[in-house]
Amino acid sequence: MAERLRRMHGSRVDLNHRERTLAWRLHLDLPLLAAALLVSVISLIVLYSASGQDVDSVVRQCIRLGFGFGVLALFAQFPPRTYRYWAVPVFSAGVVLLILVLLFGTVSNGAQRWLSIPGLGRFQPSEVMKLSLPITVAWWFSKRSLPPSMLEVGAALLIIAIPCVLIADQPDLGTAILVGMAGIIVLFFAGISWRIVSFAGLSAVIAAPLMYIFVLADYQRRRVDTLFNPEADPLGAGWNIIQSKIAIGSGGVFGKGWLNGTQSRLDFLPESTTDFILAVIGEEFGLVGIVLILMIYLFIVGRGLFISWQASDTFSRLLGVSISLTFAFYVFVNMGMVTGLLPVVGVPLPLISYGGTSAVTLLASFGILMSIHTHRRLLQP
Repeated sequence: MAERLRRMHGSRVDLNHRERTLAWRLHLDLPLLAAALLVSVISLIVLYSASGQDVDSVVRQCIRLGFGFGVLALFAQFPPRTYRYWAVPVFSAGVVLLILVLLFGTVSNGAQRWLSIPGLGRFQPSEVMKLSLPITVAWWFSKRSLPPSMLEVGAALLIIAIPCVLIADQPDLGTAILVGMAGIIVLFFAGISWRIVSFAGLSAVIAAPLMYIFVLADYQRRRVDTLFNPEADPLGAGWNIIQSKIAIGSGGVFGKGWLNGTQSRLDFLPESTTDFILAVIGEEFGLVGIVLILMIYLFIVGRGLFISWQASDTFSRLLGVSISLTFAFYVFVNMGMVTGLLPVVGVPLPLISYGGTSAVTLLASFGILMSIHTHRRLLQP
């Protein structure tokens, strides 16, 4: 009996070793991959209800997610030095594409954010910057001793400012903020002094009223006004936030049940499959559903930070931290927007909102995280 138990235990150990070896060979991090797959499955379940049980929408999103996981697997194969090598060329190409958008871009809903390629359709070059900007800023600091000098910080700020200004001019302030934050996170963790951080924070507070008056467009100022008093225009600018709060509040603790939501099914809730899909989750699955989503997101962020902490070089650490905390920032902005704590800026809920470009970009960034983790292990003796 003892010998049989030893053989069974040995078989399980061999199986686990083979599984780890296979994941290692494919450069995949199983905990991060499992969390991303779980969020994607939840996305399809919620989307089926939010779209009015539209099977075609679910199938299209499934195809997009499948493509995104393919991109994840592809990006995981390249070692971090490859991304460092291509940082400047890809960033430069992205800037050129953003300029082409302003000159020849396709206009939709009053915004000029897309380039149309015959035979391939439209694509949004600003999505390229969500990855290429933090990679470029990480490359900049990896070539220098840390903490950086004021001149090096100024150069990094210029790298960050160029694409952000071009994206904001489309206009797409939400994406510009996300792209800028990805670069600022790298800058912060490069070791700039707290005096600089404090000065920047104080400057931002002082500049906020001036930006509201002189920089923001009329529709952007209305979004800020609506944040503080959505009831001032309940059938206009305040409609989205009011209906979103009603949907989340009516779900209570356990929700009304899958397919039983009324706000989205009766078309009270706008953008129920995209920016405001969290309100559908709150209405149908209640506080429990939102907490579950939040726990998975926190696991993804924590896993990303763990991978970054174990990284073997400065470039990988800075890039990994930026990817992880930028993902957390996406979640924070969307949840704050849907619950009325932040202005509506058109940021989707990561991997859950309907749409392909954002999901593919996020999954590609997860592939880079897996590359940082698995190639670090390969370098160890």
